[in-house]
Amino acid sequence: MEISIEKIAEDCLQAINDKIRNLKTLNIIVAGKTGVGKSTLINGVFRAELAETGIGKPVTEHMRKISKEGIPLNIYDTRGFELGKDAQSDVKKEILETIRGGVASKDVNQTIHCIWYCINTASNRVEPEEIAWLKAFAEENKLTQVPIIIVLTQSFSKKKAKEMRDMIMDENLDIIQVVPVLAADYEIDEDYIIKSYGLDTLIRVMTEVLPDELQDTLQNVQKASLEEKKRRAQAVVVTATAAAFGEGFTPIPFADCALLIPTQVAMVASITAIFGLDVNKSIVTAFVSSVLGSGGATIAGKTIVSNIFKLIPGAGTIAGGTISGATAGILTTAFGEAYILLMEAVYKGELKSSELGTSTGKKKLKELFKERLKLNKKTKQEALDAINEEIIDSIGEEVQ
Repeated sequence: MEISIEKIAEDCLQAINDKIRNLKTLNIIVAGKTGVGKSTLINGVFRAELAETGIGKPVTEHMRKISKEGIPLNIYDTRGFELGKDAQSDVKKEILETIRGGVASKDVNQTIHCIWYCINTASNRVEPEEIAWLKAFAEENKLTQVPIIIVLTQSFSKKKAKEMRDMIMDENLDIIQVVPVLAADYEIDEDYIIKSYGLDTLIRVMTEVLPDELQDTLQNVQKASLEEKKRRAQAVVVTATAAAFGEGFTPIPFADCALLIPTQVAMVASITAIFGLDVNKSIVTAFVSSVLGSGGATIAGKTIVSNIFKLIPGAGTIAGGTISGATAGILTTAFGEAYILLMEAVYKGELKSSELGTSTGKKKLKELFKERLKLNKKTKQEALDAINEEIIDSIGEEVQ
């Protein structure tokens, strides 16, 4: 059976567009005094320059909603904490009303999912009224239980940040975590720059508090942690591998390996959404043809199996003429890991999207796959053991 490379690429692109279009919207309230560095924080964490001066739709007297077309994210930026008790009371009321309105809508796209309360570490102190405000707010937040994360911004000194963090933790506030960050590199002079840090920790904390239906969205919109993107993408590969294992439980002839392709297409779509990159048909076509080892418009099912298996160090060749569950799982793992490598390379600028369609780009892509996949020391048997363990764990969870 001949399989069309262009058809696979088109299916992938359609699935990518559908996946991104159907991502749930993440809603975060960012609170704190004016001047604490909220805009720098927002722009440091997310992949679009959201917090530009004057951008944002007023929602209430002290709150504006910041969003950008094509980004499944709303930031509710609050102001007025520096204006005195009356303003602080109004801000608290407006935040609670916004939270309750989202809950009443019963729509995950309208619900507030997290609150970042920002305190400037460089100020060297936490105002008593801020602690009092947080305690009062947390008390009224008990019913809705929106996770609160305190972000210590402008943490130039890690020592001071730790001292402030310890002091806040001693207050026993009803919060998830206190995270010190320096959202952007800070130049002391020409010879000394304090490197940004802590944003990856903030993302990791977010992954722990958000529901599963928002995990892909978080990774799509954030740019602060490549490791979290990769971790989520690898979880997608594990899920797809388990699905392919089941599809191959009744052995599939090599010629009919197209039966497995919808699983890989869905996997590619999810991984692309996680990395938040603009992917066009030429990129997907270059990837598919490079991984499958095809220079033509079509490729035979047996050739697909043989070429993908070459990506796995120590796997050797497959005997017989059918794809078993284990083989289907291994093929899916190799395909998925290769695509993660592509996304990582484009994300880091090691490969340019514009060159992927050229012969030079395809050669570079193949070299990258070979180099990176050599780091994976798993043999065919080790990969099989890992897949079997995943299946056993899944069965165990169902039994429980």
